[in-house]
Formats: sequence, structure tokens, C-alpha cells
Amino acid sequence: MRVTLKSPKPAQSLKGVRILSLSPNLPGPAALQRCRQMGATCIKIEPPAPTSLSGSPVTDGTGDPMSAYSPTGYRALHQGVRVLIANLKTDAGQKMLRRELAKAQVLLTSFRPSALTKLGLDWRTLHSAYPQLSMVAIFGDSGAHAEHPGHDLTYMAQAGLLTGLELPATLYADMAGSLMASEAILQAVLLQRQKNRGHWHEVSLTAAATHLAQPHIWGSMAADTLLGGGHAGYRIYPCLDGRVALAALEPHFARSLCLLAGVAWTDFGVMLVPATRQAIAEFVSKLSRQALEALSQQHDIPLHTLP
Repeated sequence: MRVTLKSPKPAQSLKGVRILSLSPNLPGPAALQRCRQMGATCIKIEPPAPTSLSGSPVTDGTGDPMSAYSPTGYRALHQGVRVLIANLKTDAGQKMLRRELAKAQVLLTSFRPSALTKLGLDWRTLHSAYPQLSMVAIFGDSGAHAEHPGHDLTYMAQAGLLTGLELPATLYADMAGSLMASEAILQAVLLQRQKNRGHWHEVSLTAAATHLAQPHIWGSMAADTLLGGGHAGYRIYPCLDGRVALAALEPHFARSLCLLAGVAWTDFGVMLVPATRQAIAEFVSKLSRQALEALSQQHDIPLHTLP
């Protein structure tokens, strides 16, 4: 029986730090939630929910589009976050914004540079008014490309991570960007304490996708390489009632797998022979997911079964 260990609680390394977020959609809220779990006090300003010509709300959500296209995700990422509603293009909205900026240590945004300038939130203006405040700005791309429109799918395409016509299993660039943004917030807080002033940090979602794509760029996943299907113990095979992801990459794992599958073990090279791949495929095809999981525990073979 597999034992599930509880994950340790995150260290409260951001306790006492106040973060103000103006970032809708996924990367900003995901980064903010990670910071809340590290002890930060998190406040988010959202625009009012869009209304129709009659003045009634267009959706049941908030001004963050994520509340409409992924209510479950929105709720998960806003637990413990204080959400304020304000139109930053109005005097009242600007007054609320300035009041919150004066109390924050870090500002998190995901507007394009031109939008930041219109709101008086470009770094030069912001740093002049709030010298102790740091800013983490999430952009789709960096430099001259920061104004270009895009979303997770286009950043993934730019990084070379899309194959065929199927959509990715998750929003990789957005979630990687959220990790980079929370990392940037930690860097900002450290630098604030060292230098006693605010610092600017930029996070590019294209750079986040490119970071995930590094093994692909290096050629590590190319067809018939060890990680690209050439290693018989590092593949996905059909089993009796589903699939099994095998990751018997190291020689001691591969040897145990070969012994079970009836393959004579000589050295690591046997895992690169097509006959070994065929023998393992035939072996797992006759086993259920439950039987494979049991073998994993009994013989210390890294695998995970799938429907």
C-alpha cells in the first residue's frame, strides 16, 4: 500500500510583508497565493465587473476575467486575499490605489508598459513617489516585445513547446511565470532589506515558457534519445486497463524491470535495443494498473499508471 506523506507547511518567510496586486487572470493570482502561503499579507485591487448597456452585470463573476472562465481556480487562488474593487481610471480609484501603495512593500502587476504609464505606475514615477516600494511587473515578453498581445498558448508556441493540433494539458507558461513572479517578490524583499530601497523586477511569460523548454532546446527529448523514447524503460506503454508511465532510467531500476520482463540483463546497452522495448511492452500489456503499482512497490521501480 502506497503511503502518502503530508507536505510540510511553507516557511513564513514573508510574514510582515504587504503585497498589493493589480494582476488579473492566472500568473499574478497564482504568484500572490504562493506569497500568502509564505505569510505575506495580500491585497488585490480588481476593476468592477463588466456591465451591459442596461447597467446589469454581464457575468456573475468579478472584474477579473478568471472568475468567469475558471471560477474554481479563481476561488482557490484568492483564499485569504483581501479583494478591493476600484476603477483605476477614476479619481476615486486612483485615491484608493495611492492609499494602498503607501502601505505596501511590493506591487505586483501584469499590465503592458503603456498601460502602466497611463496609470502613473511606470517605474520611474512609482519609485519617485514611493522609494521604499518594490515592483514586480509580469509581461508577456520582454523589451520591445512587451507591448505585443499574447497568452499562454502563444508563449508556448514561441518557445517551441506545441506539437500537432492538441492543446497542452495545462497552462505551462502562466504557471511557470507565477513561480518566477513569486521568486522575484522574494528577491525584492531581500534587496529591500539589504539596500533599504525599492527595486524593479520584470517577469516575462515567454521567458518562463522558454525556461521550461530548455531540455527540448538542448535536444534532450529528440526522438530515439534516452529521454525521447530510445530507452526501453523510459516510455509510456499500454497496459491491461490503461497506460503506464515507466521511468526506470538508472541501471539499477532498468535491471529490475528487465528481470521482471524476462529480458537478460548484460549492461545498460540492453535498454537501447528494440527487442527489449518489445519485450517490456508485451509484459506490461498483460498486467492491470493495480498489479503494476504493486510491482512498483515490491521491486522499487519508478512508474505511475494512468486510465
